[in-house]
Amino acid sequence: MSIESLKSALPDYAKDLKLNLASVAAEAALTDQQRWGALVATAIASRNPAVIRAVEAEAQVRLSPEALAAAKTAAAIMAMNNVYYRFVHLVGHDDYRTMPARLRMNALARPGVEKADFELWSLAVSAVNGCGMCLESREQVLRDHGVGREAIQAAARVAAVVHAVAVTLEADAAAAVPLAEAA
Repeated sequence: MSIESLKSALPDYAKDLKLNLASVAAEAALTDQQRWGALVATAIASRNPAVIRAVEAEAQVRLSPEALAAAKTAAAIMAMNNVYYRFVHLVGHDDYRTMPARLRMNALARPGVEKADFELWSLAVSAVNGCGMCLESREQVLRDHGVGREAIQAAARVAAVVHAVAVTLEADAAAAVPLAEAA
């Protein structure tokens, strides 16, 4: 499976997603490593097996083993952090903001790739997972590392498109299941 196969699997009503998937797979504002790491991390965050398989299959020939592992690590660590920090944000009590999280996050200090790339992937995953506090934090770290707003926006576009593809494929598959089987 590949990006092309994902595009082919999308229904006709999702023509814009086909076009956008092609665009983000060739996003010029990101390096190859940034782009493919973001694709992998957001595919995992989107939780669709077909999307994960297709993106990872292409990424394996475009990323070093270390970068592929780091993209998966970004998805894993942010799956945890996004839930925890969304809780902290939504509860809104300052006490929780000052309490130690007591969650291991060693990968953030030694991600195995350039810190800016890992942070970019973490931001993209946070966009999929909807953690405003994590998005603000990751965006600031990226800006401090000299990453421009165009690249940050490009990572958010990757997240939006990959997630939309995953949702659309799941919705189409669910609609194909007869109601008697779905119950």
